[in-house]
Amino acid sequence: MENYIVSARKYRPTTFESVVGQSHITTTLKNAIRNGQLAQAFLFCGPRGVGKTTCARILAKTINCTNLTADTEACNECESCRSFNDGTSMNIFELDAASNNSVDDIRKLVEEVRIPPVTGRYKVYIIDEVHMLSAAAFNAFLKTLEEPPAYAKFILATTEKHKIIPTILSRCQIFDFKRIQTSDIVKHLQYVAAQEGISYELEALSVIAQKAEGGLRDALSIFDQMVSFTGGNLTYKGCIANLNMLDSDYFFRFVDFFRAGDVANSLLLYQEIIDGGFDGQHFITGLASHLRNLLVSVDPITHKLLDVSETYRQRFAQQSASCGLQLIMKYLEIASEYEYRYRDSNNKRLFIEVCLMKLASLLNNLQQQQAG
Repeated sequence: MENYIVSARKYRPTTFESVVGQSHITTTLKNAIRNGQLAQAFLFCGPRGVGKTTCARILAKTINCTNLTADTEACNECESCRSFNDGTSMNIFELDAASNNSVDDIRKLVEEVRIPPVTGRYKVYIIDEVHMLSAAAFNAFLKTLEEPPAYAKFILATTEKHKIIPTILSRCQIFDFKRIQTSDIVKHLQYVAAQEGISYELEALSVIAQKAEGGLRDALSIFDQMVSFTGGNLTYKGCIANLNMLDSDYFFRFVDFFRAGDVANSLLLYQEIIDGGFDGQHFITGLASHLRNLLVSVDPITHKLLDVSETYRQRFAQQSASCGLQLIMKYLEIASEYEYRYRDSNNKRLFIEVCLMKLASLLNNLQQQQAG
């Protein structure tokens, strides 16, 4: 118990190659190192948990490595790499701007920058959550950021680029990190599960990845939680129950009822969802998302817009083919309208039930209009 390390730390990438889902960033950084074209300052932007600080540390380690591999990765054997891995490097400094955001904190950093490295090539300053710096701190940092010593490199990281003043942005090489695709997160979770000897259902990992909404750190935290909950056997049913997520099967059943014109079973199925503790907002949002996935499943060209597992990709394709484009668009039009108006409704249960009755009656109404 004392030696337990959470997966987000234990499996944190240590090389550019092992970074998940950010190849557009890592390839550019490796090329810059290989060609000797390193900028003086970098700004890493993007959502939480997608690899900004991890890439900053890998970059800091790699540019100080004295024996780079043929693939422009740190060797992990030279003195600089060993000191970095041991946490004793004197050339890499990390500052959390969320708690060190005053002008005095930045002045101390500026004074520190003036001292050249005793060993190694570069002194690297990683400033996390840089948008939290005060206006005075930003101004105190400008001159140093624009004309730093040749041995100084700055890597700024933020989740809110719009809060960074333009004069800082203009002095940095900006890298935009993207949300990690569900498929990439699932592959990484499969790797972690294999390393830890955890048995799993693939759909369980897909649920975890979807819940993380593009953040690998969040996915690994949820993974640890689910492993504890299930005793090391990750099942789809166990994960959706613990994460309070609606089973996707419900939405496939609803659409089948809509096509069959089955109002009664649509209402009964909604009662089942209410009995499960889910509210109307949760349901109507999930239904609209399901219909959107059906819409992009109509044409194989847009299948790549589906951020789901291969099993569900096939199910969406089959159901969309049985419905057809026009019917799906009508369904989506109704569901979107009711999702938008849900907050303003007084009788929320009746509001959803009217929506379901409209959806289940739609095909019959269209057929009657055509016959008339």
